[in-house]
Amino acid sequence: MARNEEKAQSMLNRFIALKAEEKKKPKERRPYLASECRDLSEADKWRQQIMREIGRKVAEIQNEGLGEHRLRDLNDEINKLIREKSHWERRIVELGGPNYARHAAKMTDLEGNIVDVPNPSGRGPGYRYFGAAKKLPGVRELFEKPPELRKRRTRYDIYKRIDASYYGYRDDEDGVLERVEGPAEAKMRAEAVDEWKRMEQIRLEARKAVKSGEVVNVKEVLFEEEEDVVEEERSREREREEKERKEKEREFVVHVPLPDEKEIERMIVEKKKMELLNKYASEELMVEQTEAKEMLNIQR
Repeated sequence: MARNEEKAQSMLNRFIALKAEEKKKPKERRPYLASECRDLSEADKWRQQIMREIGRKVAEIQNEGLGEHRLRDLNDEINKLIREKSHWERRIVELGGPNYARHAAKMTDLEGNIVDVPNPSGRGPGYRYFGAAKKLPGVRELFEKPPELRKRRTRYDIYKRIDASYYGYRDDEDGVLERVEGPAEAKMRAEAVDEWKRMEQIRLEARKAVKSGEVVNVKEVLFEEEEDVVEEERSREREREEKERKEKEREFVVHVPLPDEKEIERMIVEKKKMELLNKYASEELMVEQTEAKEMLNIQR
């Protein structure tokens, strides 16, 4: 009895399913070319259909036990559907619909990083790998990043990043350095002035001691640099005395009278006159002139 009821139930189910199929419209086939579609709603419907097929195949390709050939076939089918989806998206934009390609998902590697795989043809998205297809032989190497080689910086690269701040030319612009160094600079300046006055006092006492030849009783103990100051003053005084002594030795006394300027001028004129007489006068004339001078008692 139960088996007959089950048979009748089975026949009833088949009858109901047949009637439902008769009421349905004939199954539409997706156009081969997206450009054949003239309706925006139809184009959106076919795009949604392609999206469902892609989702079903992507879920199937996650199974690593399908085998290498089946995984490669599934990956090819998914890429074919993606290219077809891009055609329908362009057609939707042409019909005045939204641009779905603007917010399309990016391809990722095994670690989830976005990988951009360009298409050699320059049109549409490039070939992509999904699910277990990323771990196939020859595919894993595409997603592995080559080790980054640290390039040695050249001297040009080093000096290119150096500006005035590197040399400390802009340290005073913020005013921090001035506030920090101001009190320290004033303190160092005061100490330097005090030290200079003390050294000047020691130098003055040392100069007095050298001039007088006496030892000056300094109240404080002289340090090494102060002793150098005293020794320097003594050496300067010795050099000055030596220089004065040499200048005195250079002086000499003349024991014969020296001619003045008029005497020298007269002697030069006499010499030139004798040269002219010797040149233009004869010896007889010179003798007669000499005798005439003697007779007239002329000394010139």
